[in-house]
Amino acid sequence: MTHSRTPALDDAVAEQQLAALAYVNEAYAEAILAGIESASFAHAALSAALRELIATHGEERVASFVERLPARVRDGEFSCRAKH
Repeated sequence: MTHSRTPALDDAVAEQQLAALAYVNEAYAEAILAGIESASFAHAALSAALRELIATHGEERVASFVERLPARVRDGEFSCRAKH
């Protein structure tokens, strides 16, 4: 799911992704305040994200992207706490 881009385009995409993450974090906080369990929100968010990625890029490209996730998770890319 990576594309070759110009540095300016990369910066614009990174900025847009940070803005999108802020919206997701805000929705997460609102869901928690409404009594939704954290894990339930996370599962729903992942499901919605995968559906959108598949609609945009197709199942095969998303499957290839998802195959790389275990290593990224194990490397701590998505962890919030300090690594030991």
